[in-house]
Order: sequence, then structure tokens, then C-alpha cells
Amino acid sequence: MPATKPRPVPDSIDATLDMLAGADYVADRALATVLFLALRMKRPLFLEGEAGVGKTEIAKVLASALGRPLIRLQCYEGLDVSSAVYEWNYAAQMIEIRMEEAAGKVDRSAMERNVFSEKYLIRRPVLEALGGATGAAPVFLIDELDRTDEAFEAFLLEILSDFQVTVPELGTIRAEEPPIVVITTNRTREIHDALKRRCLYHWVDYPRADRELEIVARKVPQANARLSREVVAFVQKLRELDLFKVPGVAETIDWASALTELDKVALDPETVSDTIGVLLKYQDDIARIGQGEGGRILREVKAELAAVQ
Repeated sequence: MPATKPRPVPDSIDATLDMLAGADYVADRALATVLFLALRMKRPLFLEGEAGVGKTEIAKVLASALGRPLIRLQCYEGLDVSSAVYEWNYAAQMIEIRMEEAAGKVDRSAMERNVFSEKYLIRRPVLEALGGATGAAPVFLIDELDRTDEAFEAFLLEILSDFQVTVPELGTIRAEEPPIVVITTNRTREIHDALKRRCLYHWVDYPRADRELEIVARKVPQANARLSREVVAFVQKLRELDLFKVPGVAETIDWASALTELDKVALDPETVSDTIGVLLKYQDDIARIGQGEGGRILREVKAELAAVQ
């Protein structure tokens, strides 16, 4: 249950922007618009983009800002119904059956009704998400859907159509109020059009330099202003290179935090070399930056920032 009283959804795009800003999430108007429409129309929000651009954070901010519980289904290859929807507590059921048999109870129908009751039902994220009360529906984050297979995607399509699940032993369980659904994907594979049609879509891109600088200022307020500008400018230029994995906003924040912990107030070649592993996660990329690219980028950053001062 949420720790605070559930709050109503924003009544305008500007109110949605204010809600996000109040939770230190720097969003552009396009994102605020599609989020506002998803909330008002009660449609799932499908967020696509590279890893580390802030897709998952949107669901977390939404839950916090609206005072709703966040229920997260982390997707992975091989995810099945028992892990995602529900399963029975078989160990407890067996103990109950043996206790009833030891007590001389032989009414099989009554025994079956007892062991296949809510008492022994283990609710997984999908079933939990359907349990919200009117006005307090949870935020249901289906994270990295592209990691699952098409069979689970088809099952999820049915859930999002009717917001109900059938448990054979109990019947159909329907949501009193549909959850606020946020689906994310890193686009490692294409998601079927049938599922996308049920959602409002938004591509979450890397932010512009001014927006990323604002994000760093909010997330790492103790960072030196000059350092923050250099970090953001350096990362922006890294994204122009053909790297195996360019750094996301999460890595920018981590790098600014790490450099602040080291009491740095500006970038220098040695610092970049020593801390580049906070920013880049693949050895080929790190080696490329260490073979001259890093120094060239740093010189360009210093010159450009000096020119605008």
C-alpha cells in the first residue's frame, strides 16, 4: 500500500510538467503530453529508447508523485505465467492436506476448496497490479519487455485488453480500476504491433546538453558547476562516436557523482583516464578513448566552454 494518500492525476500538460519537475525529473513537453494523455485516457504508456535514458525512472517518479504503489515486472528470457502472474503455495497446500487427513477429514471436495483458496495463492506482479482499489490503482511497470519471448508478449496482450486474469480454481479476477501501465523496451527486438496499438507510444531520446546539465544539477547538486558543464559536454561528444555502447543519462549522473566524491572541480586527462570505467562499460570503448580520443574530446570541450564564457 502507498505510504501517502493517493493523489489525482494532473489536469493539464503544464500540471504534468510541474509534477515531474517536483520529483526532479527533467522532461520535455512531448513526454509530458503523452504521459498526460495516457493518464487521462487510461491507456498503457509504451516507452522505447536506449538503455540509461530514464524510461524506468518515469514509472518510479509517477508512482511517487501520485502516491501510488509501484509494482515492477522485470522481464527476462523464459519469463512464464507462474513467475509473472500467480502460483500456488504447494508446500503449504501439502501440509494442509496431510493435517486434514490426519484429523480424519475425508471430504475431498471440501478439502480441494480449502487448499485452492486465496489463502494459498501467491500473487505475482500481474495479479498484484490488478488488485488496486478505485482511485488508488498502482503504477504497473513492465520493464524491458523486449527481453521476453513472443509467447509471453501474446499473453500480456490479453491482460492489457481486459485487465483480468483467470485462475482456473478461483475464477476470473478483474481489476476494480485498471493500473497505470508503463511498458519499457530497449529495442533489442521489435514488439508486435498488436500490443503497441493498445498503448500510447513515446521514444525517449538522449537529452540535449542544456537539459542534461539541468538533470545533473538536480541529481548531483553538490557537484561543482564547472565540473558539471565539462562532464555533460564530454558525454555529449562521446555520443557522437561510433561506440559499442554510448553512455546514457544514468552514466552521466554516476560520473558526476564519482568525480565529486574525488573532490574534482574540473576534468583533466589523468582524471578522465582513471574514471572512464564509470562512464563506459565495454573494454573496446575504453581502449579507444584511452588511445587519443579522450584527450581530443577534452581539448575540444575546454576550448568550446572557454569560448562561451
